[in-house]
Amino acid sequence: MKPSIKRWATALGLISALSLCAPLTFAEDLVLLADTAPASGDNPLTKPDEFKKTGPWKIGMSHYGLSGSTHTYQTAHEAEQAIKDIPNIGQYLFRSADLSQSKQAADIEDLIAQKVDVLIVAPLTTTSASAGIEKARAAGIPVVVYLGKTSTDKFTTEIQGDDFFFGKVMADYLIKKNNGQGNIWLLRGVAGHPIDEDRYKGAMEAFKAAPGIKVISDQYANWSYDDAKRMCESLYLSNPQVDGVWSDGANMSLGCADALQQMGVSSLPPITGEAMNGWLRRWKTDGLQSIGPICPPGLSAAAVRAAVALLEGKQVHKHYVNRPAPITDETLDKYVRMDLSDAYWSPSEIPEAKLQSFYGSK
Repeated sequence: MKPSIKRWATALGLISALSLCAPLTFAEDLVLLADTAPASGDNPLTKPDEFKKTGPWKIGMSHYGLSGSTHTYQTAHEAEQAIKDIPNIGQYLFRSADLSQSKQAADIEDLIAQKVDVLIVAPLTTTSASAGIEKARAAGIPVVVYLGKTSTDKFTTEIQGDDFFFGKVMADYLIKKNNGQGNIWLLRGVAGHPIDEDRYKGAMEAFKAAPGIKVISDQYANWSYDDAKRMCESLYLSNPQVDGVWSDGANMSLGCADALQQMGVSSLPPITGEAMNGWLRRWKTDGLQSIGPICPPGLSAAAVRAAVALLEGKQVHKHYVNRPAPITDETLDKYVRMDLSDAYWSPSEIPEAKLQSFYGSK
């Protein structure tokens, strides 16, 4: 039997009434950053208006440190741009821990004492910010974590790259390029940093499944060009038989490439990189063999947006994951910027005029 027009009208009226009663903004509508979505599995939502506050707001950010990779500086620029785009933010307090666990702990204590309305944290290690996060939550301050995991789950929400995927993609690439055989060097970031640890876990899962691959060096180069250059010079002198370099930071990739070329290596082995412009330009101009997983510096801007969403009373998921497709030979031209300096990281949300001011080639 077909429903009558009256029954359709009744149903439509009910739907309209429900729509009027529903919240105007759902968590699914929250756009934090491209290629970013709520994580699968157990992923609860905050309650509507749970952290809602009248502005202007005071936002505090504890960053693990503007040091080593230029990526850290661009994350600061991306966050600043996001802050400027939101008129209801009255004060923004930024603290750099300078790669010191004790300083990060002290920075968070200071931000709590400053009575920030929301705390944003990029942790140095899994434990460096945990006590501070728990103290902030006990004081009723919502906490947004990004660019690294913490040992505590008391934060309000987190926006993370899929660093296990990042590390595994690079390892899979080296395995394929070498037909499952060969000697591999591993250049790691900062010891104890959760991003490095997750990338390493992803890499080792792939390498362990390829018995013909031998990891003959596994060392920390601190996401630093100079440290990686010195390390690769030493490694090459001790054993020049290297078939691939797994580097979880593009500054290290550049340092290693320069070291090998200066040692007289005419044809570089495959070296993994990421979306740093210096590496992308070298990849393009020298025809290197590489792959570039992406860790967007805009994750900091995503953290700012999540913080603002909480203060606006919107519902926010506990976990968000950013997982862009890696850069390949086929997509390299989409990301490389020949008009910008090596220090630039792709992609960016910073307006073009500011990009040229910060990173324009002279």
